[in-house]
Amino acid sequence: MESKLEANLYNAWDKMLDKLTDWLDIFILSIPNIIIALLVFTIAIIFSKYLRKFTLKILKRSNLQASMKNLIAKIVSVVVVLLGLFLILGILNLGKALNTILAGAGVAGLAVGLALQGALANTYSGIILSYVKQLKFGDWIKSNGYEGEVIDINLRAVTVKQKDNNLVYIPNKLVVENPIKNYSTTAQSRVILNCGVGYESNLENVKELVIETIISNFKDVKTDDKIIFLYKEFGDSSINFETRFWINSTSGLEVAKAKSKAIIFIKKAFDKHNINIPFPIRTLEFSNNLTMKNLKLETSENE
Repeated sequence: MESKLEANLYNAWDKMLDKLTDWLDIFILSIPNIIIALLVFTIAIIFSKYLRKFTLKILKRSNLQASMKNLIAKIVSVVVVLLGLFLILGILNLGKALNTILAGAGVAGLAVGLALQGALANTYSGIILSYVKQLKFGDWIKSNGYEGEVIDINLRAVTVKQKDNNLVYIPNKLVVENPIKNYSTTAQSRVILNCGVGYESNLENVKELVIETIISNFKDVKTDDKIIFLYKEFGDSSINFETRFWINSTSGLEVAKAKSKAIIFIKKAFDKHNINIPFPIRTLEFSNNLTMKNLKLETSENE
């Protein structure tokens, strides 16, 4: 019994040694192919880097967005590396492994696509935004409730810098699917200012003073026909008006600054000409029968 077991062990050991010897022979015979494969892989990596730089250099002459230029350059680089890997598999006689990898990649790609629907949607939307001429770096836009300057467009999100210098990252899918208000598509922006004057004011003089103040303090406004002045309503404590004028800027920050300056200049002009900007006033009226004596008596009775 023991001799039979020893014979089986020796037989298994011999087979294992034969297998290892065969593998060693195959490895020794494949050393030239392995060296060539390593050289091909190294050349593919180096060539992909140079080709990426060359592609970026060529694309700089085009009108594509910077994010789209980087995307195309990366795709070219990845394609070169993949071609190098396929060539390496051929050199190492791993054709069957290549077919297995491609089949597995198809199944894995389907699973990954289902799991990353949101990310892929943002990537596809980023590619679309890269071709949209109406949206580019430096534009002042309003989208999805956020307003600011576009400082970056990548494959995931549009980066907007707001007036307070905070950054907002809006997913590309939301930008594509929702309306975009681009203030930079025109060369000018409108400043809208609301105010009110007291009921005792001469409305014609107020109108002339406001228009004159804007013209004298804003170089972009040269004539009064560029200013719209409208009285809006009889308010609770003032007659309210609205004035509108244009400035040569598409930045929301510059519009806010112009509005702030206009408030300062108009307030100074009103103070100089004794024009009142009233705050809400409430008047209480008492009947003639109510006197301070009666009020004191009622108060003491309640106590």
